[in-house]
Parts: sequence; C-alpha cells; structure tokens
Amino acid sequence: MHYRELGDSGVEVSEVGFGAWVVGTDWWGDRDEADALEMVEYALDAGITYFDTGDVYGHGRSEELLGKVLAERGDEMTVGTKVGYDFYNNPQAGHGELPKDYSVEYLREAVEGSLDRLGVDHVDYLQLHNPDVAELTPAVLELLDELREEDVADAIGVALGPSIGWLAEGDFAIEEEFDGVQYVGNMLEQDVHRHFVETVEHTGSSTSLIPRVPHSSGLLNEQVTPDTELEAGDHRGFRPDEWYDTGFEKVEALRFLERDGERTMGQAALQWLLSFDAVASVTPTFRSTDDIDEWAAAPETPALSDEERDRVADLYATDFGVDRFDGMEKEDYRTSVGGEDLRGAGILGD
Repeated sequence: MHYRELGDSGVEVSEVGFGAWVVGTDWWGDRDEADALEMVEYALDAGITYFDTGDVYGHGRSEELLGKVLAERGDEMTVGTKVGYDFYNNPQAGHGELPKDYSVEYLREAVEGSLDRLGVDHVDYLQLHNPDVAELTPAVLELLDELREEDVADAIGVALGPSIGWLAEGDFAIEEEFDGVQYVGNMLEQDVHRHFVETVEHTGSSTSLIPRVPHSSGLLNEQVTPDTELEAGDHRGFRPDEWYDTGFEKVEALRFLERDGERTMGQAALQWLLSFDAVASVTPTFRSTDDIDEWAAAPETPALSDEERDRVADLYATDFGVDRFDGMEKEDYRTSVGGEDLRGAGILGD
C-alpha cells in the first residue's frame, strides 16, 4: 500500500480506501455485525488506513461499527465521515435521498452525533454530504473554519453524489481549496473526473480528489457479467440494462490493460485513477475479503504507461467503438444550476 496527503492538511490516506457504506446498509449485500467488523479489520491488516463513512449510512450504524474498531486500533486509522442529510427526522425509504439540512445549528449537532457514534473527540476528515452549491453559504464555510480551529476536524471536504455531475459544487470546493472532493469517476465515466482534474490544474489548488465507484458498478471488476442476475435491493440494479449490455463490450476493448499474473482488470481500474496526481485515494466497494486482497494490492501492480493512458483516452473519446445507446443520458447528470456547469464544461451542448 502507498499513502498520499489529503490536500495540504497533513492528513494521510491510503491510496485505496474502504467505503464503509458497505457495512452500514444492505444495499451491497447484507452482513451481520461480526462479518462487518471482520471486513474492517481485514482491510486494516491489508494496509488500508482510510475509512470513508457517513452519518446517514444505516442511520449511524456504519459509524458505530467503525467506532468499535477505532476503540482498539484508532492509531492505525484515518476516518472520514459526512453530514448534511437529516436522517434523525426522516426514515429511509428504499434507496432514495433523504431531505438535507444545511443550517449551521443542524450541522454542528450532526457532527457531535457522529463523534459520539465513532467514540472520538475529533475526526480526521469531515465532509459535507451532497450539498447543492446554494447550500455552501458563507455561514457554512465559517462553521467549517470553526470546526478546524476547535480541532474537531483536521481536514474538510465535500462528497458529491449520489448521481453523476455536481460540477458547480466540486469547482467551488476546489477553488475554495477544500482538502478533498469525492465524486463518481472511472474509466467508463470520465467526464466529471477529467473536469475536476483540469480544475485543480488550472487553479493551482491543493485540493485532493477521491473518486468512488471506480469499477463502474461491477463492470470493471467483472463482478457483473452477462450471466449475472442482480438480486432485488442490490444497488447496482439501478443502472439501466443498456449500461451493462454496452459495458461488457467496452470492458473487452480494455483487455490490453490486463497483465497475466501482474495486474487484473479490477486493479487496472484503480491504477488508472491513481495515475492522476490530484487523486489522493480511491474508494472501491469491497463486498468480500477476496476483494480486499485484490484491490488493496493494486498500488503494487505495474503503473499504467503513458501509452496505455493515451489509449484509454482515445477509446473513451470514441465511446469504445460501441455504436449503441448505453442508457445513461448526459442530460440526466446532476446539476443545481440549471445545467450551466455542464454546458460550461462542454458536457452538454448549448
């Protein structure tokens, strides 16, 4: 495992992080507490030190589970959590988004709730969970500064989602030099990732990028194949069928990235993201200890060459040679500014 700094905060994260949403909900397969704790411990033993959670995951369950491990091995862990969704007053309904509350009063109370569940007096990395750009008010920014000054949080960031887009919010965070920006990005969905890389470069910002869904919902790690039948409630089932049908062909076009005995497709997907200097950590969705074995080892596999990176870029520019609709409309990318951010980035036409 290798490690990188989050922004210029002094907080160190493992290049491969653990998305603790998987142990807080049943959206990626249900597991009991013993199995969840075993996965976290196993990841630590594999060199993974960055654990990304959020207060809304299982309505606090993910934080509570991490807190049990923190109590024993906290000096080995870097923990990031998120606040912004008001799950205290709103029950979870399926996989839908809950109402948010970005009042300063609520956010401060939410942070205190997270600290209690984690069993700590400060968190390494505090993120605002899916804020619209209008919610990033001067009062909220002042609160974030106060939390750092009070040693409640060492680093500050935003986690954008759940859908793809959010360019205005990510650009704002980068220009304000938040320590980190998390978003969906992978070899099959490069638009937002490349845009944020470019924003970091042309602003000279110290902000680090943390892509998630690096395997594009099971395609690039080949856990979803033409023979796979996704069970009811599996989060990956929210992709349209066309996404997977065309995705299988795109994966075949990327076979040149595999190196027998040296680098799997799943590892190449992580190495592609880690080849960008602005990226600090990548958070795949670990569903088993076998996943941890494979993906935690990704930083030790051969890095992608310039030729391989150029070839990936050329394939993406031509949609991997697949001349069929993949079911994912770019007009559906998330925007809180009427698409102005997407048009400005050239993702949408006028």
